[in-house]
Amino acid sequence: MKLGALEAGGTKMVCAIGDETGKVFERISIPTKTPQETMPEMIAYFREKQIDALGIGCFGPIDPDPKSETYGYITSTPKLAWQNFNIVEAFKEALGCPVGFDTDVNASALGEATFGITKGLDCSMYLTVGTGIGAGIYINGELLHGMMHPEAGHILLQRHPQDSYGGKCPFHGNCFEGLAAGPAIEERWGKKAVQLADRPEVWEMEAFYIAQALVNYTMIFSPMRIVLGGGVMHQSQLFALIREKYKELMAGYIRTKELEDLDSYIVPYSLGDNQGIMGCLQLAVWAESKYRV
Repeated sequence: MKLGALEAGGTKMVCAIGDETGKVFERISIPTKTPQETMPEMIAYFREKQIDALGIGCFGPIDPDPKSETYGYITSTPKLAWQNFNIVEAFKEALGCPVGFDTDVNASALGEATFGITKGLDCSMYLTVGTGIGAGIYINGELLHGMMHPEAGHILLQRHPQDSYGGKCPFHGNCFEGLAAGPAIEERWGKKAVQLADRPEVWEMEAFYIAQALVNYTMIFSPMRIVLGGGVMHQSQLFALIREKYKELMAGYIRTKELEDLDSYIVPYSLGDNQGIMGCLQLAVWAESKYRV
């Protein structure tokens, strides 16, 4: 099959063509402007390729529930021009093909579960730590939604003893994203994360927040592996610090074979930053399969 993949981000739209094996043949990047400006470019690209199905991994919040009246909508996003925009229906009408739809981070979780480092595991989690923080949870062959989709970046955390920073999130003073995403790091320390690589106190504090969140996720979702991605995680020194702090915070409470080897439990992404696009290809496969049924 010839499949389309759209990784819809707040700053750019990555459009790609691939197949059901996860192979990506080509891709382009289109700046995210307004729907009136951006949608025609994307539609023209996919229409020319004559795809069999399209998978969309989208910035949010979104409505991923097919039974909902607002299924396929980008809902209360801070990108005002895209609020309450029915992106799924727009592509269905224009392309005349099945469209799969989920969050961008769920697409990354699906990419790893289908083609990457969590393939074959019944339950896994993908966490992105970058401009924002979000998580995709894959359980028994499906992506977790519930009443909408997980907003795991907004769990509330205990503050680091040396942290006097008020938090970046406009809703919560001490949520994970507000304390540990890229903009919080920059505002707290006065420089972007990439410029702070030689400041151990920065990464000790960041590891404290990430490890604390991962312990919470382990307790709630019981994932068999946690994959970490996003721009902040390009600081490779973080992984050892996170594992060390995670072990300390877990305090021996859960004892499984997975947690005996934290190097294999808390891991970096495995698909070379293609996990989102490859997950979108799998969303397209799912959509096409349901369409045929």
